[in-house]
Amino acid sequence: MTATTAAAPRHARGGLDLLPEFHQGLDNLRAHKLRSALTMLGMIFGVAAVIAMLSIGAGAQQQVIAFIEQLGVHNVIVEAREAGDNQTLQKVRKVSAGLSFQDLRSIQANVDGIAASTARKRVLPTKLLPKPQGDVPMLYGVSPSYEQIAGLHVTRGRFFDADEDKAAAPVAVLGQAATAALFGGADPIGQFVKINQQWFRVIGIAGPQLTAQADVAGLPAQDRNNLIYVPLMSAILRLEDSLSWQKDEIDAVYVTLTPNTNVVAAGAVMRGLLDTSHRGASDFSVIVPAELLAEQQRTKRLFEVVMVAIASISLLVGGIGIMNIMLASVLERTREIGVRRAIGATRRAIVRQFLVETTMITITGGFIGTIVGIVLSQLVAYFAGWSTIVSVASVVIACVVSVSVGIVFGLYPATRAAKLDPVKALHYE
Repeated sequence: MTATTAAAPRHARGGLDLLPEFHQGLDNLRAHKLRSALTMLGMIFGVAAVIAMLSIGAGAQQQVIAFIEQLGVHNVIVEAREAGDNQTLQKVRKVSAGLSFQDLRSIQANVDGIAASTARKRVLPTKLLPKPQGDVPMLYGVSPSYEQIAGLHVTRGRFFDADEDKAAAPVAVLGQAATAALFGGADPIGQFVKINQQWFRVIGIAGPQLTAQADVAGLPAQDRNNLIYVPLMSAILRLEDSLSWQKDEIDAVYVTLTPNTNVVAAGAVMRGLLDTSHRGASDFSVIVPAELLAEQQRTKRLFEVVMVAIASISLLVGGIGIMNIMLASVLERTREIGVRRAIGATRRAIVRQFLVETTMITITGGFIGTIVGIVLSQLVAYFAGWSTIVSVASVVIACVVSVSVGIVFGLYPATRAAKLDPVKALHYE
């Protein structure tokens, strides 16, 4: 018989040696059901905490990241900052006249790589017909290029064109929520909406837009589906109110750049131009979605690491519980260990016996904890209305960490059992 053929049976026997220990470990866990269940609780809660916390965090971050991506990674947005009160406004107006068309022209003349740009005039209607069911839609006066810049998808009808903008035509495009609020289930195309004292004909319906629940880097929270889009000149000439002197000439500037343009550098140039023309009044915010996206992705990775570290404390506590229970198990099974050693069991076999039991506890606890974590994250999403995402990575991380903790904390009791003197173990009472 060759060395190769002799090695094969030994290897096979080594694999089969685990089966008796597996059955023995299973019998021991069944004999102490309550103790085994209580030992598993640490693993169950630890794994559930890891998965639930990561899913909640991932959902929140994913929502913000998707919103920033929707803003356009090739876009730069300048948003006017509204003064909190009249006294603050007067102080700012002594230094800066606010965001204006002159700022837009300055940006167009000095920033390279601009593919499209538009100003925006925002108006909150005081009167609307039909009367809206719910919140009053906000009105955006924009140029036709806004459709491309904002990535709007008109699902029905069309967006207004340059001729309608130049002529201040009374036409409007409604967002999804604005359509439902004003017309319910009726077809709004061709219908009229009275905004303050002006009638506007509905020519299109915009597709759904993602909405941030809170301010994002200077962008005010706004339901982007509850909007009415009208030509910029229509908003200024038809809807400008008597208090326009208190407001900026325009509320925002949207710029989209060509793909090969450095967006961050262009944003810095725009910030410098406006700082100079506004004489350092800081009455505007320059938002670079590409910069925000990179920052949010870094924040997401850091958040995941912190959440795993915090939730792993539960797993650590569970591991200590496993060690405690296994040490007690070694103590009460001293005679059994002595008998096994006396009939020829090696120290390695004793170590393997206790590690098999520990691994069974951690794997079972990890499996149950995974189910509990997924259910918990879904319950949070249902009752709190938060977006949650259970990723494969979070499940794998939780399970690997739980099994690793179980093996590490089970190794000491198993080694201690293997080092027992067989003669003393047989006489142990």
